[in-house]
Amino acid sequence: MRKIIFLLSLFWAVATLAVRAETVTLADGNTFTGEILKFDATGLMLTISDGVYTNLTWGKLSQDSLKQLSQDEKLNAKKPPVSSFVEPFIEPTAPEHPVKAEITVKPVTRLDRPAHPSIILGMLTSPVGLFVLLVLYVANLFAAFEVSLIRARTPGQVVGLAAILPVIAPIIFLWMPIKPKTVETQYAEVVTAPSGSLENPQEEIPIVEVTHKAEEKKPDPQIFARGKFTFNKRFVETKFAGFIGEAKGDALAFSMEVRTTKATFAVERIMQVSATDVIFETVPPGQVTVLLADIQEIKLNPRPTSA
Repeated sequence: MRKIIFLLSLFWAVATLAVRAETVTLADGNTFTGEILKFDATGLMLTISDGVYTNLTWGKLSQDSLKQLSQDEKLNAKKPPVSSFVEPFIEPTAPEHPVKAEITVKPVTRLDRPAHPSIILGMLTSPVGLFVLLVLYVANLFAAFEVSLIRARTPGQVVGLAAILPVIAPIIFLWMPIKPKTVETQYAEVVTAPSGSLENPQEEIPIVEVTHKAEEKKPDPQIFARGKFTFNKRFVETKFAGFIGEAKGDALAFSMEVRTTKATFAVERIMQVSATDVIFETVPPGQVTVLLADIQEIKLNPRPTSA
């Protein structure tokens, strides 16, 4: 009887070991077969044979072994289950993307593009281009009016030509010299009486030549104000060259009057011009140094004509 009980116990133990034996495959391809004695967060302990144990970390196990252990009902029945330790090491499978629907491009009706015109023709056929041309044309007329004032020309003449020849006419008048004022002179006829008379044919009547003094039209004063003109060395040397050194040109017909932020004085001639200031010889005689930045206005007054 005892022998039978011993044999049954031995058979049950062998059957139990055979059932609980697990085959674990590592990531490098090696395999271990044995009973899992315990497992925790670091790995599992496996008994290979009597008295031989090995510890395997979860990171060394292959993906197939990890998935097999996570699905083991007996190991998951324990507290905590083995799946709670194994699942963080299982690599997720790539999700299957649904098949995208095919995009069908439907033909659309497109407008015909106009032919590429020239720049001028393109501006003439566009509302924006016409507006730009109108602004430029008005600016051209305004520039012509300013040129007429600077060059002492008739505004109607300069603006009229600018209306016919935009841009070109103002440039031409800008390069032309300043037109001097013309002096209109009128002479009276000389009246001479015939010699003698009816009563005394031999009597000589004195001939009196009557002339009227020519009425000269004085030129208008020329005013150069700050804001309309920039007072610098080049402007003074080119605009008032007749007043530098010996009087010549405009200095013979005009006298200069300079107004600064502090005073106004008459200038006989310009002694020296530098980048920052001007030395004037004033009336009464004396030299005055004036900064170009202080000059507010330079006025050229016509000199009185001698009788």
